[in-house]
Amino acid sequence: MKNKVTDIDKAVGLVKSGCSLMMTGFGQAGSPRHLIRALAGTDVKNLHTISDDLGVTEHGFDQTIAALVKNKQISKAQCCFVGQNPGAGKQYIDGTLDIEFIPMGTFAERIRAGGAGIGGFYTKTGVGTMVEEGKEIKILNGQKYLLELPLHADVAFLHAYMADTAGNAIFKYTARNYNPVMATAADIVILEAEKIVEPGEIAPDAVQLPGVFVDYVVEAKEDIL
Repeated sequence: MKNKVTDIDKAVGLVKSGCSLMMTGFGQAGSPRHLIRALAGTDVKNLHTISDDLGVTEHGFDQTIAALVKNKQISKAQCCFVGQNPGAGKQYIDGTLDIEFIPMGTFAERIRAGGAGIGGFYTKTGVGTMVEEGKEIKILNGQKYLLELPLHADVAFLHAYMADTAGNAIFKYTARNYNPVMATAADIVILEAEKIVEPGEIAPDAVQLPGVFVDYVVEAKEDIL
């Protein structure tokens, strides 16, 4: 069985300027903080990020993906909200950060479609709002629907509570959020784990993300912002 554990700097080195990058986390829950901080220490730029939000700036600290926003390493973002990061809002207004706002359920389903090889789906969410702009509209059973296209990325950053060296992982409570679905929708999947164990130490029935979806595992012992 392949050992997928690698050095964090080597893993982050797979992210190149201009890459599309998915990152898990809802606010801070389940966010791959270590991978993000390592990436913030590089000169990689012009990233296209796909994440629930753009991090939190609070009490002078740029938490999670907000570190990449502050460094202006992101040129385009697809996310659900930016309310906790005023810096992202300012860049958006200034025109230096292109943001596509996506309703949360649609966001999750677009990622699932990207991982499942589905060409798109129709939804009523966003009809009559700015979400409708530029999208194909179809009338089904007398009601208006919007065509939403799948989301896929070059690289995905995930965070797990525990993983074995083969990449099989389990998550803590709501920190599970987008981890399993994003793992299916990226060409390269890098998982940071608080604990790394040997294959067989995680009961098969407890596995929430099979290692077949994970390319690299890095250790993330300390909890950081």
